[in-house]
Amino acid sequence: MSEWRKSSYSDTGGQCVEVRMRDGGIDVRDTMNREAGHLSFGHTEWNALLDLVKSHA
Repeated sequence: MSEWRKSSYSDTGGQCVEVRMRDGGIDVRDTMNREAGHLSFGHTEWNALLDLVKSHA
């Protein structure tokens, strides 16, 4: 499993997220609340989310 990486867009306002890649997909967690755990997404779900975000940017 790879290391957690903080989003480059999360530098202001304290609303930060971190992601890490794993064999089965992507994990996402709140940088300010790491002890709360993380959400896991499969590659198909993650790519669908990214496509949706890009289409509404």
